[in-house]
Amino acid sequence: MKKSKVLTATSLVFRLARERRAGKRVVFTNGVYDLLHAGHVTLLEKARSLGDVLVVGLNTDASVKRLKGPKRPIASQKDRAHLLAALESVSYVTFFNEDTPYELIEKLKPDVLVKGGDYAQGQIVGNDLVKKVVRIPLVAGRSSSAMIQKILKAYGR
Repeated sequence: MKKSKVLTATSLVFRLARERRAGKRVVFTNGVYDLLHAGHVTLLEKARSLGDVLVVGLNTDASVKRLKGPKRPIASQKDRAHLLAALESVSYVTFFNEDTPYELIEKLKPDVLVKGGDYAQGQIVGNDLVKKVVRIPLVAGRSSSAMIQKILKAYGR
């Protein structure tokens, strides 16, 4: 794992302060990123194009279980962070254990907040904390849930 890209929120605050002093614009998005797929990668690439630094807030395993049920996540937070950190578009990955990233967004103070187009503007957690919110259209037919269903159909329960 690229340790320099996976940071605690506290370490990331200091790293982002240095990035801002260098005149860089910080973009933030968040999610589970369980079973990473082309839709995720497309969203992350488009998010990165909106600034100089892309931070991904990643739900911890405990947070995912609360939100998606006891059978999720499929991949551990360590593995999910490793995959995200390997992407060229991702500058930093950090974890949040809460059900929403509100406290993390408040702490990191990004310039731009990005979510998928399946969220209405008013539903986007942290929209009151940032100057700019961008919704990026989803890639049709790409989702972790759809992948899980395809696997179950092909290989049985």
